[in-house]
Amino acid sequence: QVQLVEFGGGSVQAGGSLKLSCTASGYTFRRDCGAWFRQTPGKALEAVAAVHSNGSTTYTNSVKGRFTISQDNAETTLYLQMNSLEPDDTASYYCVAVFGSCGSTWYIPGQYRYWGQGTQVTVSS
Repeated sequence: QVQLVEFGGGSVQAGGSLKLSCTASGYTFRRDCGAWFRQTPGKALEAVAAVHSNGSTTYTNSVKGRFTISQDNAETTLYLQMNSLEPDDTASYYCVAVFGSCGSTWYIPGQYRYWGQGTQVTVSS
């Protein structure tokens, strides 16, 4: 059974940094697809970043150059390093995973079978 657990959320001022971690059991990010989504109340889920089965990464435009997705050497932990945080980055962040490739549709939440419980990130101005 696959389980994803996120850590690292918190409150920071604009311009600050946070690093989110997602520890997986029953799953390795190396062979398959892992990603981060976020959601604010009343809004749809937004894809933030993904690491694909070939090791390539994809980012939504609003976080390019500020966020970095990566995985550890054991490939059971997914990270999201968030720098230059802005108030608009305030959201609940979710680690997600699916066996196989997520490809060009990485931004579609419905294709991810496994979801973490979410961790809150709050950025104050």
